Amino acid sequence: MDRLDFYKGRICLNVLGNNLKNAEEIVEAAEGHVVVGVLSANYPDTTSAIEKMKKYQEVTKDRLSVGLGAGNPNQCYMVSDISSVIKPAHINQVFSAVGMTRAALDGSSNWINSLVSPTGMPGMVNISTGPLSSKEDKAIIPVRTAIAMIKEMGGNSIKYFPMGGLKTADEFRVVARECAGAGFALEPTGGIDMDNFREILKIAIEEGVEKIIPHVYSSIIDKTTGDTKVEDVRKLLSIIKELIE
Repeated sequence: MDRLDFYKGRICLNVLGNNLKNAEEIVEAAEGHVVVGVLSANYPDTTSAIEKMKKYQEVTKDRLSVGLGAGNPNQCYMVSDISSVIKPAHINQVFSAVGMTRAALDGSSNWINSLVSPTGMPGMVNISTGPLSSKEDKAIIPVRTAIAMIKEMGGNSIKYFPMGGLKTADEFRVVARECAGAGFALEPTGGIDMDNFREILKIAIEEGVEKIIPHVYSSIIDKTTGDTKVEDVRKLLSIIKELIE
């Protein structure tokens, strides 16, 4: 069983924590239905990242999401190394590194997503999101096949990135439909803000996705402090409640 706190068993927010205080306030504002993202790319080495992320685990009561940093494929090994030590509740990973990361966790019940990207073709996704494969011709396959492969590698969800908000809505709807049909979770990511959050989440709900983890990052960050706006987290939770009550 996963360790994430889904609202009504269905939706869990993913937002960035700028510091320990901000992270603690986010958890309170979301009533626990959140994982707080901390980006591995923000640390010079694995040792310093592990030391700080352990503190985030404490203040969030094990609601830490270890991030790549804008889907940076070169961070996949660092994410795996960090996760093998601190075993966070939620891990962001590129498609080709899911199996490596699951093996490194040594049986721990961590949630691992798998980054796949839009292609401009509904029903098809790009899985070449790793440090080497992303430099080659795109590996475009059916969503259904990608889901099966992620399951085989021990992944828990598709991280659909970068969506560009509603620019890829037609493709996203098909991805949601396939995830629902396969009993698989979905994490819409990229360009999600206070204006389009409701519509994006509504699509996934309408298509019957069992578990949804929407990532809302830069759009709700205070440009002066760098903190995620706690009042916006409250608003996002209220939208969630309205949609699935």
